[in-house]
Amino acid sequence: MAKGNHLFDCYNPPAITFERGEGAYLYTDEGEKYLDFIAGIAVNALGHAPKEIGDAIKDQLDKVWHLSNLFRVPGQETLAKKYCDALPWAEKVFFQNSGTESLELAMKCARRYHFGEGNPERYEIIAFKGAFHGRTFAAVNAAGNPKYLEGFGPALPGFTHLEFGDHDALKAAISGKTAAILIEPVQGEGGVRALPPECLRGLRAMCDEHGILLIYDEVQCGASRTGQIFAHQWVDGGHPDIMAVAKGVGGGFPLGAVITSAAAAKHMVPGTHGTTYGGNPVAMAAGNAVFDKISDPEFLQHVRDISNAFRQSLEGLKDEFPDMIEEVRGKGLLLGLKLAETINNRELRMAVQARKLLVGTAGDNVLRMAPPLIIGEREAREALEILRGGLRDIQEG
Repeated sequence: MAKGNHLFDCYNPPAITFERGEGAYLYTDEGEKYLDFIAGIAVNALGHAPKEIGDAIKDQLDKVWHLSNLFRVPGQETLAKKYCDALPWAEKVFFQNSGTESLELAMKCARRYHFGEGNPERYEIIAFKGAFHGRTFAAVNAAGNPKYLEGFGPALPGFTHLEFGDHDALKAAISGKTAAILIEPVQGEGGVRALPPECLRGLRAMCDEHGILLIYDEVQCGASRTGQIFAHQWVDGGHPDIMAVAKGVGGGFPLGAVITSAAAAKHMVPGTHGTTYGGNPVAMAAGNAVFDKISDPEFLQHVRDISNAFRQSLEGLKDEFPDMIEEVRGKGLLLGLKLAETINNRELRMAVQARKLLVGTAGDNVLRMAPPLIIGEREAREALEILRGGLRDIQEG
């Protein structure tokens, strides 16, 4: 008997096979052209097949691919310096392969810090409902989404989950056991919700007052997606002690990192953490090339300009379809349309996909968009027209 597909049934992709990509577009094996406004879930920050990143990777492939961290990888030292030079509070970096690995290490750093300071009872981490921090055991427990926890045994202890934006609950939850507060400056999976600047400053002050470490998950909202290299840089006085990054920092090549203050990393000594593939020479070649591009002031200004223009267009679309769109959310080029209860976000995603626009969905019935940061006015106009057409298709339905 012939066997079927041998892959796990964890995904349900459409019957489309993309053969190649160029800039903000993907092309199927049948020659159809799609405008990509999800970019591998905010990963392809510089679009598909960017030449400068490809050249850096190809050059490294002719030298050495893998050493493990038993030996120095000079590219790590170079990229770590670039990150820390861009962040006045940062002193130490550990390279990973993915976002969920970065979150795991971020939480380990927080607990290890308090252990090293003689307070092992401080291990609890306060997180927020609607968050997404990855799929590993600790990461799904940190986020606390029942859908992702179901069937994987009892919840891990040490995590408290609060409603997003409930300041009184946060104050009440802090205790002598609290090690850290973990939050996304722009919540992606939970509905593309940006935390107001005063909240980031308030979290910083609260952590300083109670001796708590502040962890930011900038896996999705970092890598210049908001128009600053990292999203928290929009807010003076709102910096973290520990930050997890991934997705766009590799431009499509698997790369993650944990960036910390000197204090937060001082108890992470030999034997406390490790990785075989993390920080490999090829990933470092990609990461350095990506950072040089996304940190350029002209590039950042482009992201700010195009995101402001596109958001204004989306606000116009909201005014055009007031019974279908309730709110435009997000920051920079991480944007969402909060849809009315009568409109299903997946239905709209499929409607615009039929018109050759790729977008995503998020919680709270939000249509999520995270296009390549290189898009221009032409791509923004094209996306807007397709969104308008998709909304009309459903309206006339």
